[in-house]
Amino acid sequence: MSSALEELFLGLLAQWRCAGLLDLDQPVREYRFAPPRRWRFDFAWPFRHFAVEIEGGAFTGGRHGRGAGFEADLEKYNAAVIAGWRVLRFSGNDLKRRSAYVRGVMVAMLEARSGCRV
Repeated sequence: MSSALEELFLGLLAQWRCAGLLDLDQPVREYRFAPPRRWRFDFAWPFRHFAVEIEGGAFTGGRHGRGAGFEADLEKYNAAVIAGWRVLRFSGNDLKRRSAYVRGVMVAMLEARSGCRV
């Protein structure tokens, strides 16, 4: 099930690709990266070992901001890094009000990994 923030992220990706501002293919949604664990990334580019997580509910007491949910996320992100994944995390505010920042961070991460300008 997709959230409004996830749909917003997909829309931003499409805009950036169309404008030539980001050279990145369509992500895999809800990518399960550590079977048999049930952990999933919101968006993943498995070939690149790159993922984006959209952190909704940061200011509304959502699951990811409360004790057990927060700690479960830490375990998930640490396991992802150990497995060689690069995970970027963005808030709803980032997507709604700081989309240039989001794109800039994604471009910088891709450039750092490849050693080439994206």
